[in-house]
Amino acid sequence: MPDREERFRVMLDMVEAFAGPAPRVLDLACGTGSITDRLLKRFPDASSTGVDLDPALLAIAEGYFAGDRRVSFVRADLKDPRWTSALPHTSYDAVLTATALHWLHREPLAALYGQIAGLVRPGGVFMNADRMIEESTPRINEAERAHRYAAMERRKAAGAVDWAGWWELAAEDPALAGPTAERFAIYGEHADGDTPSADWHAGTLRAAGFAEARPVWASPSDALVLAVR
Repeated sequence: MPDREERFRVMLDMVEAFAGPAPRVLDLACGTGSITDRLLKRFPDASSTGVDLDPALLAIAEGYFAGDRRVSFVRADLKDPRWTSALPHTSYDAVLTATALHWLHREPLAALYGQIAGLVRPGGVFMNADRMIEESTPRINEAERAHRYAAMERRKAAGAVDWAGWWELAAEDPALAGPTAERFAIYGEHADGDTPSADWHAGTLRAAGFAEARPVWASPSDALVLAVR
Protein backbone atom coordinates (compact mmCIF):
# COMPACT_ATOMS: atom_id res chain seq x y z
CA MET A 1 0.00 0.00 0.00
CA PRO A 2 2.43 2.68 -1.21
CA ASP A 3 0.05 5.59 -0.44
CA ARG A 4 -0.08 4.70 3.26
CA GLU A 5 2.89 6.84 4.29
CA GLU A 6 1.27 9.90 2.73
CA ARG A 7 -1.89 9.23 4.74
CA PHE A 8 0.14 8.96 7.92
CA ARG A 9 1.93 12.23 7.16
CA VAL A 10 -1.34 14.08 6.62
CA MET A 11 -2.77 12.57 9.82
CA LEU A 12 0.18 13.68 11.89
CA ASP A 13 0.21 17.15 10.32
CA MET A 14 -3.36 17.62 11.54
CA VAL A 15 -2.59 16.14 14.96
CA GLU A 16 0.20 18.69 15.34
CA ALA A 17 -2.04 21.51 14.08
CA PHE A 18 -4.81 20.75 16.59
CA ALA A 19 -2.94 19.20 19.53
CA GLY A 20 0.71 20.22 19.33
CA PRO A 21 3.84 18.05 19.61
CA ALA A 22 2.88 16.04 22.71
CA PRO A 23 -0.60 14.65 21.98
CA ARG A 24 -2.43 11.86 23.76
CA VAL A 25 -3.60 9.60 20.92
CA LEU A 26 -5.96 6.67 20.63
CA ASP A 27 -4.77 4.32 17.86
CA LEU A 28 -8.07 2.69 16.93
CA ALA A 29 -7.97 -0.82 15.43
CA CYS A 30 -4.22 -0.42 15.80
CA GLY A 31 -3.08 -3.72 14.29
CA THR A 32 0.69 -4.00 14.59
CA GLY A 33 0.96 -0.36 15.69
CA SER A 34 1.87 1.32 12.39
CA ILE A 35 0.26 4.65 13.31
CA THR A 36 1.76 4.62 16.80
CA ASP A 37 5.20 3.93 15.34
CA ARG A 38 5.03 6.96 13.04
CA LEU A 39 3.49 9.07 15.82
CA LEU A 40 6.32 8.46 18.29
CA LYS A 41 9.06 8.85 15.71
CA ARG A 42 7.70 12.28 14.83
CA PHE A 43 6.56 13.31 18.33
CA PRO A 44 8.77 11.69 21.00
CA ASP A 45 6.71 13.28 23.78
CA ALA A 46 3.41 11.83 22.53
CA SER A 47 1.59 8.91 24.15
CA SER A 48 -0.59 6.29 22.51
CA THR A 49 -3.24 3.77 23.47
CA GLY A 50 -3.66 1.03 20.87
CA VAL A 51 -6.97 -0.84 20.69
CA ASP A 52 -7.60 -4.00 18.67
CA LEU A 53 -9.30 -7.38 18.91
CA ASP A 54 -6.85 -9.30 16.73
CA PRO A 55 -4.60 -11.40 19.03
CA ALA A 56 -1.92 -11.98 16.39
CA LEU A 57 -1.50 -8.32 15.44
CA LEU A 58 -1.57 -7.28 19.09
CA ALA A 59 1.14 -9.84 19.86
CA ILE A 60 3.36 -8.20 17.24
CA ALA A 61 2.56 -4.68 18.51
CA GLU A 62 3.19 -5.57 22.13
CA GLY A 63 6.51 -7.18 21.24
CA TYR A 64 7.61 -4.23 19.13
CA PHE A 65 6.78 -1.61 21.78
CA ALA A 66 7.78 -3.69 24.82
CA GLY A 67 9.23 -1.46 27.54
CA ASP A 68 8.02 1.82 26.00
CA ARG A 69 6.03 3.56 28.71
CA ARG A 70 4.49 5.92 26.17
CA VAL A 71 2.46 3.06 24.70
CA SER A 72 -0.28 0.83 26.11
CA PHE A 73 -2.56 -1.69 24.44
CA VAL A 74 -6.12 -2.78 25.05
CA ARG A 75 -7.78 -5.82 23.54
CA ALA A 76 -11.39 -4.94 22.84
CA ASP A 77 -14.15 -5.50 20.29
CA LEU A 78 -15.22 -2.18 18.79
CA LYS A 79 -18.72 -3.60 18.25
CA ASP A 80 -19.08 -4.14 22.00
CA PRO A 81 -20.83 -1.05 23.42
CA ARG A 82 -18.68 -1.34 26.56
CA TRP A 83 -15.29 -1.26 24.83
CA THR A 84 -14.46 2.28 25.94
CA SER A 85 -14.58 1.23 29.61
CA ALA A 86 -11.31 -0.69 29.10
CA LEU A 87 -9.38 2.42 28.02
CA PRO A 88 -6.85 3.99 30.42
CA HIS A 89 -8.16 7.52 29.65
CA THR A 90 -11.60 9.00 29.09
CA SER A 91 -10.38 11.76 26.76
CA TYR A 92 -7.89 11.96 23.89
CA ASP A 93 -6.44 14.79 21.82
CA ALA A 94 -6.72 12.67 18.69
CA VAL A 95 -8.23 9.36 17.62
CA LEU A 96 -6.61 7.88 14.51
CA THR A 97 -7.36 4.83 12.40
CA ALA A 98 -6.35 3.56 8.96
CA THR A 99 -7.45 0.74 6.67
CA ALA A 100 -9.49 -0.93 9.39
CA LEU A 101 -13.06 0.27 9.87
CA HIS A 102 -14.22 -1.21 6.53
CA TRP A 103 -14.58 -4.38 8.63
CA LEU A 104 -17.77 -2.81 10.02
CA HIS A 105 -21.19 -2.34 8.46
CA ARG A 106 -22.85 1.08 8.45
CA GLU A 107 -25.00 0.66 11.57
CA PRO A 108 -22.24 -0.45 13.98
CA LEU A 109 -19.86 2.06 12.37
CA ALA A 110 -22.29 4.91 13.01
CA ALA A 111 -22.62 3.76 16.63
CA LEU A 112 -18.82 3.62 16.92
CA TYR A 113 -18.55 7.18 15.60
CA GLY A 114 -20.87 8.31 18.40
CA GLN A 115 -18.62 6.65 20.98
CA ILE A 116 -15.53 8.22 19.42
CA ALA A 117 -17.13 11.65 19.64
CA GLY A 118 -17.35 11.10 23.39
CA LEU A 119 -13.63 10.28 23.59
CA VAL A 120 -12.23 13.20 21.60
CA ARG A 121 -11.71 16.28 23.75
CA PRO A 122 -13.30 19.58 22.62
CA GLY A 123 -11.04 20.93 19.90
CA GLY A 124 -9.51 17.51 19.30
CA VAL A 125 -9.58 15.52 16.08
CA PHE A 126 -10.60 12.16 14.66
CA MET A 127 -9.20 10.85 11.38
CA ASN A 128 -10.16 7.72 9.45
CA ALA A 129 -8.12 6.77 6.36
CA ASP A 130 -9.84 3.92 4.58
CA ARG A 131 -11.49 2.57 1.44
CA MET A 132 -14.48 4.82 0.74
CA ILE A 133 -16.21 4.00 -2.52
CA GLU A 134 -18.21 6.63 -4.39
CA GLU A 135 -21.16 4.64 -5.77
CA SER A 136 -22.13 7.32 -8.29
CA THR A 137 -18.94 6.80 -10.35
CA PRO A 138 -18.90 3.12 -11.39
CA ARG A 139 -16.66 3.61 -14.46
CA ILE A 140 -14.04 5.46 -12.41
CA ASN A 141 -14.27 2.81 -9.71
CA GLU A 142 -13.72 -0.02 -12.18
CA ALA A 143 -10.80 1.70 -13.88
CA GLU A 144 -9.15 2.42 -10.55
CA ARG A 145 -9.68 -1.15 -9.36
CA ALA A 146 -8.17 -2.63 -12.53
CA HIS A 147 -5.16 -0.33 -12.29
CA ARG A 148 -4.66 -1.07 -8.59
CA TYR A 149 -4.89 -4.84 -9.01
CA ALA A 150 -2.48 -4.78 -11.94
CA ALA A 151 0.03 -2.92 -9.77
CA MET A 152 -0.48 -5.46 -6.98
CA GLU A 153 0.20 -8.33 -9.37
CA ARG A 154 3.42 -6.68 -10.52
CA ARG A 155 4.57 -6.30 -6.91
CA LYS A 156 3.72 -9.94 -6.17
CA ALA A 157 5.69 -11.04 -9.23
CA ALA A 158 8.65 -9.04 -7.88
CA GLY A 159 8.48 -10.91 -4.56
CA ALA A 160 6.09 -8.90 -2.39
CA VAL A 161 4.06 -10.94 0.10
CA ASP A 162 0.29 -10.57 -0.27
CA TRP A 163 -2.42 -10.78 2.40
CA ALA A 164 -2.81 -14.56 2.29
CA GLY A 165 0.93 -15.16 2.12
CA TRP A 166 1.57 -12.92 5.12
CA TRP A 167 -0.90 -14.87 7.23
CA GLU A 168 0.60 -18.16 6.09
CA LEU A 169 3.96 -16.99 7.40
CA ALA A 170 2.36 -15.89 10.68
CA ALA A 171 0.74 -19.31 11.10
CA GLU A 172 4.16 -20.95 10.76
CA ASP A 173 5.86 -18.68 13.31
CA PRO A 174 6.30 -20.34 16.74
CA ALA A 175 5.24 -17.20 18.64
CA LEU A 176 2.34 -16.29 16.35
CA ALA A 177 0.84 -19.65 15.40
CA GLY A 178 -1.53 -19.77 18.38
CA PRO A 179 -2.68 -16.13 18.16
CA THR A 180 -3.09 -16.49 14.39
CA ALA A 181 -5.37 -19.52 14.78
CA GLU A 182 -7.41 -17.59 17.35
CA ARG A 183 -7.56 -14.61 15.02
CA PHE A 184 -9.07 -16.62 12.15
CA ALA A 185 -11.58 -18.15 14.54
CA ILE A 186 -12.74 -14.61 15.37
CA TYR A 187 -12.68 -12.95 11.95
CA GLY A 188 -12.56 -15.54 9.20
CA GLU A 189 -10.68 -14.72 6.03
CA HIS A 190 -11.45 -11.04 5.55
CA ALA A 191 -13.82 -8.17 6.13
CA ASP A 192 -17.48 -8.37 5.21
CA GLY A 193 -18.23 -4.77 6.15
CA ASP A 194 -19.25 -1.74 4.07
CA THR A 195 -17.28 0.84 2.11
CA PRO A 196 -19.59 3.89 2.03
CA SER A 197 -18.48 7.13 0.43
CA ALA A 198 -16.41 9.80 2.13
CA ASP A 199 -19.50 12.03 2.19
CA TRP A 200 -21.37 9.33 4.16
CA HIS A 201 -18.54 9.20 6.70
CA ALA A 202 -18.39 12.98 7.03
CA GLY A 203 -22.16 13.31 7.43
CA THR A 204 -22.33 10.48 9.95
CA LEU A 205 -19.52 12.02 11.98
CA ARG A 206 -21.32 15.37 12.10
CA ALA A 207 -24.50 13.61 13.19
CA ALA A 208 -22.49 11.81 15.88
CA GLY A 209 -21.44 15.08 17.51
CA PHE A 210 -18.42 16.42 15.62
CA ALA A 211 -18.66 20.11 14.81
CA GLU A 212 -16.97 19.73 11.44
CA ALA A 213 -16.05 16.78 9.24
CA ARG A 214 -14.78 16.48 5.67
CA PRO A 215 -12.32 14.58 3.48
CA VAL A 216 -8.87 16.18 3.52
CA TRP A 217 -6.96 13.81 1.20
CA ALA A 218 -7.99 11.10 -1.21
CA SER A 219 -6.84 8.76 -3.96
CA PRO A 220 -9.41 7.44 -6.46
CA SER A 221 -10.45 4.71 -4.01
CA ASP A 222 -9.33 5.88 -0.58
CA ALA A 223 -10.08 8.93 1.52
CA LEU A 224 -8.92 10.41 4.78
CA VAL A 225 -11.85 11.98 6.61
CA LEU A 226 -11.02 14.57 9.28
CA ALA A 227 -13.51 15.44 12.02
CA VAL A 228 -13.09 18.14 14.68
CA ARG A 229 -14.91 18.31 18.01
